[in-house]
Amino acid sequence: MLPDYSPPSGFAVCFVCTGNICRSPMAEVVLRSRAERAGLADAITISSAGISEWHLGEHADQRARAALERRGLSGERHRAHLFDPSNFGNLDLVVALDHNHERALRSWARTATDRHKIRRLLDFDPSLSPQGDVPDPYYADAAEFDSVLTLIERACEALFAHIAPGLHRNGASHTNPSDMRHITGPPPD
Repeated sequence: MLPDYSPPSGFAVCFVCTGNICRSPMAEVVLRSRAERAGLADAITISSAGISEWHLGEHADQRARAALERRGLSGERHRAHLFDPSNFGNLDLVVALDHNHERALRSWARTATDRHKIRRLLDFDPSLSPQGDVPDPYYADAAEFDSVLTLIERACEALFAHIAPGLHRNGASHTNPSDMRHITGPPPD
């Protein structure tokens, strides 16, 4: 399960894929690196989880870690977690890596507010993939992991461009939820 946390400040985002060993940990590492480069690491809490229990507690897939290492990033500290629907309340944005993850998350969301927090990663830059899904590289080779990581990097750059205006360099959270409306749209009725 995703560790319990209630960030005292900052924007909280969780990436979700199938087993939390390939796509979502790569996205977590990429977005964290981007926030660090911008000096905004203290203003955002970034996590990842899976919709299945297949790999709970395992490291990220070795091929995912190797792809990250080739970009100068590290996924060595990652351990797979299961998404816990009770954590919707602690999150500002829940990012699905494909339509199956989005469907599972929407079925677990108890309220319209929870459902409103769910977006697919490629929604932030639809030009990257017409179908809106980050392909699962699990049954593929290292070249496919590199290709998927490139897609994730570009999409995370677009996501960060949406998040950054609402973040503060001092690590304080956005004080008004409407400040982040450009990410999730207007609140549900």
